[in-house]
Amino acid sequence: MRSFPAALKLVSIAALAAGFVAAPAAQADVSTLETRLGTSAAGSYLDDSGKLVVTVTDQAALATVTASGARARLVRHSAATLEASTAVLDRTAKIPGTSWGTDPATNQVVVSADTTVTGVRLARLKAVVAGLGDTARLEQVPGSFTTTIAGGDAILGGGVRCSLGFNVKRPGTSTAYLLTAGHCGNVTSTWSTSGGQVIASRTGTSFPGNDYALFQYTSNISRPGEVNLYDGTRRSIDSAGNPVVGQTVGRSGSTTGFHRGKVTGLNVTVNYVDGTTVTGMIATTVCVQGGDSGGPLFANNTALGLTSGGSGNCTSGGRSFYQPVTEALNAYGVTVY
Repeated sequence: MRSFPAALKLVSIAALAAGFVAAPAAQADVSTLETRLGTSAAGSYLDDSGKLVVTVTDQAALATVTASGARARLVRHSAATLEASTAVLDRTAKIPGTSWGTDPATNQVVVSADTTVTGVRLARLKAVVAGLGDTARLEQVPGSFTTTIAGGDAILGGGVRCSLGFNVKRPGTSTAYLLTAGHCGNVTSTWSTSGGQVIASRTGTSFPGNDYALFQYTSNISRPGEVNLYDGTRRSIDSAGNPVVGQTVGRSGSTTGFHRGKVTGLNVTVNYVDGTTVTGMIATTVCVQGGDSGGPLFANNTALGLTSGGSGNCTSGGRSFYQPVTEALNAYGVTVY
């Protein structure tokens, strides 16, 4: 079983700017800085060397960021401008097989179309993106954007296989639960082991829109606070937080094991090919395949997300999307342990 423990821990902006990328919860400090910058804020990311970069639209904000210990970069479009472009896409371009989210490194909204978007639908998407000028760009990607359910081992129910994400509990109690993907939770009321032992019963599920589900343990099966790295070892996780664009992350799943990649976007909208839409997702370059759904996304000892879906596979590569774990924890009033 995969699992995650503990409470949110923060590090200073100066520490992250110095290349300390192991604590993604530092994004909370970045958010505080961006609030101070107001309309001059345009986003933040980690560059290839692991240095924090905060983008701004005027010289005064540039000086404020530099004084905080972070690296500043002057860009053309504010966060508000890019959010306005995203709102246009939300209203006019909800086409199955597409996704969009802000890329602070290029100061644009990146709109992606998978191989199922062709003909009239692709022409429509191109027209919408063109109308947004240089605030957005369109890219076509291999594969198709699907949620990742498959038959097999790991946690089983409703004729599908998913991956356990985080073991959690309600504060002040010993009642234990597991978190997994909402599209997995929608198809079954119980989870079983590959040996057929029923281990958990559904408490709540949220999909589409979000992609998380909570199941209460109904057996005494072992549920340690660790992540399976699929090399014979496990890693203890002692916090939950939010990632930074450009950060290196890992993902564990029952089909493909452990894989690494980088965060490419936050607050991303994904229109899966089955017609369902999820919002507020984390986008990465980590590969996923069927059955990896619900598994944990993390960075070192910090829990970040639940696997939602993606395109491609772990042979040819691809991209993947994750439900932020902090939103799921807050929704159900539970904590990792």
